[in-house]
Amino acid sequence: MGPLSLSAALAGPTPVSAQQVVSQGADVYRLRIGAVPVFALSDGSVPMDLHALLQHRTPAQTDALLKLNFQTNPVEASINAYLIQLPGKLVLIDAGSGELFGPGAGGGLIASLERAGFEPGQVTDILITHIHSDHAGGLVRGGQRVFENATVHVGKPDLDFFFDATAQQRTGYDKAYFDGAATMLKPYLDADRVSPIIADGEVLPGIFSSLHAGHTPGSAFFTLRDGGEALIFVGDLVHSTAVQFPDPTVTIAYDLDQPTAASVRAEAFGAFARDEVLIAVPHADFPGIGHVRREGDGYAWVPLNYTNRQPAEQ
Repeated sequence: MGPLSLSAALAGPTPVSAQQVVSQGADVYRLRIGAVPVFALSDGSVPMDLHALLQHRTPAQTDALLKLNFQTNPVEASINAYLIQLPGKLVLIDAGSGELFGPGAGGGLIASLERAGFEPGQVTDILITHIHSDHAGGLVRGGQRVFENATVHVGKPDLDFFFDATAQQRTGYDKAYFDGAATMLKPYLDADRVSPIIADGEVLPGIFSSLHAGHTPGSAFFTLRDGGEALIFVGDLVHSTAVQFPDPTVTIAYDLDQPTAASVRAEAFGAFARDEVLIAVPHADFPGIGHVRREGDGYAWVPLNYTNRQPAEQ
């Protein structure tokens, strides 16, 4: 998603019914990858007008797939962030939208973080999948750093692009993306708290980064590995699970390079389905964690089996 997502989303012709729009408050989901605790943290949700945003698909085609999932346009999209508790480190994957979408639209990450038992000052590292406002907006509040002790890790191609004074004119990508990047990251750059990800590899102990240009030039996947298990945080590879899993060719208006974004998605879906790996999807229904299954000419999304009980004593 991006800085224009809220205005575009609210432009949908069919409002979500009042019965469906409710506040859940702070929301946390816990799991372990090997021995490593992982927390899904809800930043809230926003309505998304898929008729206006999805590319290479007519509204009627979109509605047909939404109907199979008992959804109608506009669709409520989750904004999920994730927290990894490593020895000596507390690592946040994306930072939600903060105050950038306005009241009542996202902005719940800190409450969810605190419900999980942590404070912003405890976060040591923040891995940003890409520089869009619903993934990095929560880095700042009132122009100040929210996570004063954290280093922000982000793909160098994103930094190069969004801080290039000529890039907006060259590409036609909306100026709001560039203004947002300055708002979100300059306080961390000024404090020497930004670490560019230059190449694929281990970015923190047990966490590996890989760059996948398309949605943005420096979009990244982050893979947590421990004890023979893995979880891949895929950023904005998917915005609509109902539409883009069955048809990975469908892109969204926020994709800077539409053909490359589609190619990355198709290749990644194939690998995820083949390897049966667990993935975390920021805009899938909270907690946004599940598997990808091959289905016909496309794929299907299989959410994680929900658990809520104390483990048996060993």
